[in-house]
Amino acid sequence: MNYLRAFFKLLLFFIILTSYFLVASLIYVSTFNPISRRRRLIKNTQRYAHFMSFIFKVKLFCKNPIDQYENSLIIGNHLGFIDLLCLQRIQPCVFITSVEMKNTPLLGQISQLAGCAYVDRLNRSHIQDEMQDIVTVLKEGFRIVLYAEAQASNGEQVLPFKKTLMMAAGYADRPIRPYVFNFTKVNGRPVEFKDRDHLCWYGDQTFFPAIFRTMQLKSIECEIEFLEPVYIKPDDDRTVVSTTIHDLIEAKFKPFVRYPANPLTQS
Repeated sequence: MNYLRAFFKLLLFFIILTSYFLVASLIYVSTFNPISRRRRLIKNTQRYAHFMSFIFKVKLFCKNPIDQYENSLIIGNHLGFIDLLCLQRIQPCVFITSVEMKNTPLLGQISQLAGCAYVDRLNRSHIQDEMQDIVTVLKEGFRIVLYAEAQASNGEQVLPFKKTLMMAAGYADRPIRPYVFNFTKVNGRPVEFKDRDHLCWYGDQTFFPAIFRTMQLKSIECEIEFLEPVYIKPDDDRTVVSTTIHDLIEAKFKPFVRYPANPLTQS
C-alpha cells in the first residue's frame, strides 16, 4: 500500500513539475529586467511549493511569522527538501544553493527557474565575490535563505555553521532572521528515530530515491518558528556571530534521538 501511494504521488509530482517548468520558462524568457524576473520567479515558486506540499501531505505550522515585506537574511537548520517547500510557502525567498546543484541535471534547471543564487562550496577562492553577490540581492529588496550548515543534516543535530557568507547581512545593513524547522508528526503520530530516512535528504542519498521514501508517508506535520532578528555590523567577529546564531537555533531544535532500550521491557 505504501508503494502504491508513493507511485501515485510520484505521478502527480511529475505532472506538477512539468507545469512548473512551462510557467517558469515563460516567465524567464518574457521578463527582461533581471530583478523583476527574479521577483516573478520566486513568486511562482511559492505557488508551486503549495502544490508540492499537497502531494507530500505536509501540514505546516508557523510560529512568529515575519512581515511579508521583511528584507532579511534568513538562516536556519536544513534537513532536506521539505523545509525548502515550507519556507517558500510562507514567504517567497531567494535560496542560496551550490554551483554543484546548478550543474546537476533537472535540479539545476529547477533551481535556476526558482531564482536561486549560487556559491561554490568546494572552491572558496571566490567567496568574497559571492558574498558581494548576496549583499547585492539583499539591497535589491529580496529575502535570502542561507543554509549556513552548507549541507542537509540527518536530524540528529544542527551542524556547525560556515561563517563568512552570513556576514553579508552586516555589509548590506540588513538583519539576520534565525528560524528553526522541526518535524512534529508523521502519519498522525509523534516523530520517531525510525522516520529519519523518510523525512531527511542528507549524505550520499540521491534525489529521487529520497523523495520516493517521503512519498510513502501518509502525512507529515512540521513547524517553523522565526526567532528575533539579529543585527550585525561588517566588523563584528564572524565566529561570535556564527556561534550566536547557531546556539539560538540549536536551543529550539528537536533532534531525532536514538532512545535507549527500556530495561523494564527486557527479560
